[in-house]
Amino acid sequence: MGPKQLVQAWVEAFNRRDVDALAAMYHPDAVNHQVAESPVAGREAIARMFAQGFAAAEMVCLVENLFEDGDWAILEWRDPLGLRGCGFFHVVEGRIRLQRGYWDKLSFLRQHGLPLPSSG
Repeated sequence: MGPKQLVQAWVEAFNRRDVDALAAMYHPDAVNHQVAESPVAGREAIARMFAQGFAAAEMVCLVENLFEDGDWAILEWRDPLGLRGCGFFHVVEGRIRLQRGYWDKLSFLRQHGLPLPSSG
């Protein structure tokens, strides 16, 4: 499966909130770095990250653009509440080795009624 096809499958699993299917798409030592958060290393930790995220908020990924360049897939997305972001997926041997995502954490927290970070 190429990077673009893998990310299409990733979006489908994400929208089903299927933590097991998502985790299976990552290398055992993969890194998921949503830049608004600390990097998460390892398939098991990534699975926990998704489980916690799905428990906290109703997240939906709507694809706006999906590109492939060699071993990379680039996803531009939005959600039904108006949040937009993008993700970069490095795919090696049919699995995600590195995922890096960019989105506005403050807008996400406000949209989902989640606690805002303290100002210090």
